[in-house]
Amino acid sequence: MRLRHTVIALALLLPGLAAAHAFKLGERVPAVGVNDKGELVYQQDEDKFSYKSWNSAQLSGKVRVILHIAGRSSAKEQNAALIEAIKAAHLPHDRYQTTTIVNTDDAIPGTGMFVRSSLESNKQQFPWSQFIVDSNGSARQAWQLEKGGSTIVVLDDTAHVRYVKDGPLTQDEVQQAMKLIHELLQK
Repeated sequence: MRLRHTVIALALLLPGLAAAHAFKLGERVPAVGVNDKGELVYQQDEDKFSYKSWNSAQLSGKVRVILHIAGRSSAKEQNAALIEAIKAAHLPHDRYQTTTIVNTDDAIPGTGMFVRSSLESNKQQFPWSQFIVDSNGSARQAWQLEKGGSTIVVLDDTAHVRYVKDGPLTQDEVQQAMKLIHELLQK
């Protein structure tokens, strides 16, 4: 009898353990603000970079992929296939945006300067994309994400979660996410 109760208790706990993040399908992204660094802004006419505070309330208005990554090249590589698929799709900038949030609090010590330099280069190359530098790990904490990893979240234009995955996407999952993005853009 005791073993049966233990098995039932474990079965009830396991679904909660499997969801290692705070995102819920069909719901809005949990609120978070990034004030230390924040959104990377590129002033093309002056060839100058600056930062401004950013918060998740700004996610409405476009279909969006949030890519949350630790400030490590290994985390960036986890979902490179999806980023390449997004680039190849030539999605409309007026209705779609990629928001990359880099947790520089979770970078290899001494590499923060290189991470920011890489982001600045990407911002110059893809000015329509949004890059957030999260120096305190605020988003990782608010969204209950694993350290050292990469998380993909697809949002509709009202900032409701339509797809979420921690860790690397398989090729099938990349195709599934891209199909969903195209469907959301058709609405």
